[in-house]
Amino acid sequence: MRHMTRRLFLAGTLAATAARLPAQAAGWDAIADRARGLDQLHSLIVAQNGTRVIAMAPRGPGLDQLANVKSVSKTLVAALTGAAIDRGELTLDSTLADAAPSLIPGDADPRVAALTVRDLITMRAGLERTSGGNYGGWVSSGNWVADALSRPFVAEPGGRMLYSTGSIHILGAVLAQAGDASLLDLARARLGRPLGIDIPPWTRDPQGRYLGGNEMALTPNAMLRFGEMVRQGGVWDGQQVLSKAWIDASFVPNTRSPYSGLSYGLGWFLGQAQGQDFALARGYGGQIIAVVPNLATTVVITSDPTLPARSEGYFGTLMDLIARDIMPVARKA
Repeated sequence: MRHMTRRLFLAGTLAATAARLPAQAAGWDAIADRARGLDQLHSLIVAQNGTRVIAMAPRGPGLDQLANVKSVSKTLVAALTGAAIDRGELTLDSTLADAAPSLIPGDADPRVAALTVRDLITMRAGLERTSGGNYGGWVSSGNWVADALSRPFVAEPGGRMLYSTGSIHILGAVLAQAGDASLLDLARARLGRPLGIDIPPWTRDPQGRYLGGNEMALTPNAMLRFGEMVRQGGVWDGQQVLSKAWIDASFVPNTRSPYSGLSYGLGWFLGQAQGQDFALARGYGGQIIAVVPNLATTVVITSDPTLPARSEGYFGTLMDLIARDIMPVARKA
């Protein structure tokens, strides 16, 4: 898989028109035209083989301005989990009792202590969800970690997926303890610095912990660098940011979303379209990083973060854009 250097990345936009074959260029142009007609869409970037073939922001703040990536944050926290595992600070089998016993409330169910990093990152902790209708009450509590860990078990740990920002917030707190730094500092040191991107501060809980799983902000161009690093097996600009072993493990299904039907690995939704496997980071409103390794293609989409994007609605439209429009054109390269 070709490694895209920073120099090639910066030159990609200028080279894109010259590099495309006429038929393929017409295909990309048609996709861009369709994207412009999506009222919720703010930006779209498509990169293939390290060259940006589409880079547009018909609405919203622009490609170099920060966008709230919503639950794409969960994929970023998962990447930081991989960075911690690469450094020997944790394993997927580390339990809360081993890794961060001080986070466990005194009156917690005994099963809480045995929850593993794997249970949290795959959102199979079994605890009542803090997302959806429970989100407001959760963030109104005085201790988000303790509240999430004090909720009743509604499934067995390691069982079915219960999409919950609380599980990823707990994971972020574990990472901060294991790395002896705030989640912000870890994100800047282990992702921001090697990728050459800015990661500004974001929402914190009453204890000062950065929210794991929501409200992080990145520019669309920064999202592309992250996606391209993942597509290239953890490498960016010749530097191994995350181990290839972690990237490979991230793309192995562990469970399945009860909402979209997509499989879920380690922080990535996983599916197949046009005979090609893809990995997807997804955030409320239509924030997306999609990686299609066999087509050497990465797609970034930002959208209005205040409007819903349900699987049968706008998100379904975006998936059609990726699967029925972008992927067939990418196959012609």
